[in-house]
Amino acid sequence: MPLRKLLNRAAGPALALLASLPGCAPVDLLNATVSQRGLTVERAIAYGPETRQALDIWRPADAAAPLPVVVFFYGGAWQEGARQDYAFVAAGLARRGHLVVVPDYRVAPQAPYPAFLQDAAAAIAAARRLAPSHGGDPTRLVLMGHSAGAHIAAMLALDPRWLAEAGEDRRRIAGLVGLAGPYDFLPLDRPDIIRVFAPASDLRDTQPITFADGHAPPALLLHGTADTTVLPRNSQSLAARLSEAGVPATLRLYEGVGHVGIVLGFARATRSASPALDDAAGFIAALPPRN
Repeated sequence: MPLRKLLNRAAGPALALLASLPGCAPVDLLNATVSQRGLTVERAIAYGPETRQALDIWRPADAAAPLPVVVFFYGGAWQEGARQDYAFVAAGLARRGHLVVVPDYRVAPQAPYPAFLQDAAAAIAAARRLAPSHGGDPTRLVLMGHSAGAHIAAMLALDPRWLAEAGEDRRRIAGLVGLAGPYDFLPLDRPDIIRVFAPASDLRDTQPITFADGHAPPALLLHGTADTTVLPRNSQSLAARLSEAGVPATLRLYEGVGHVGIVLGFARATRSASPALDDAAGFIAALPPRN
């Protein structure tokens, strides 16, 4: 489900009050609290010929040393979403000393599986190419996502074929940060999700957990115990599988946090919703480079 709909359901008292005003939506109000002071933002950089094959780059304006690169994929059930809605995530990460890349990608039903994975791989390849000229360190490139975006990030980090098609190597990914991601969600039980993955000849190939092996990057998997949209067992299962394969995998479950609350922790106005920003920034800072 896209952030706009989720926030309409789960907006806190302040956002809900403002959202009652004509023409106001909670996500727009949230992003209205985001200041770009001290940040540099470059928008709508094309990484392909399609309208949705574009990305934004956020970074601190005064950064001296090359920064870790975070490619953030938003959610929306692989069917909706817009990079502009995640300014609060990009700004939060940029202020912690990251070069942040937020791509759009094609979505179902017009572009079902695997189009969004192919676009994500192309966006990652573009992020690595662009990083040096924007103050980023391409050897410290981290994939991050929320909800369906966490599925996309995990698929690219774990299944080598998608990045290989884009001329990349998943073994060069420095780390994976998943926020409330669906990684092990068979059988499919929603008609719209069934349509998203209908082109797959084997649905097991759509599941990140299928590809968890010893070549995976270190992973931080964050999930709220009150999440009823994507159940916490997804993160628990993937963390266990990665650990069994010898990959450093940290699982953090936030008591009482729901599907939206986990990502609201990136916004200054709703920072108390979850400690996800602190945990993600600490994890990224400790990652070694991968050439």
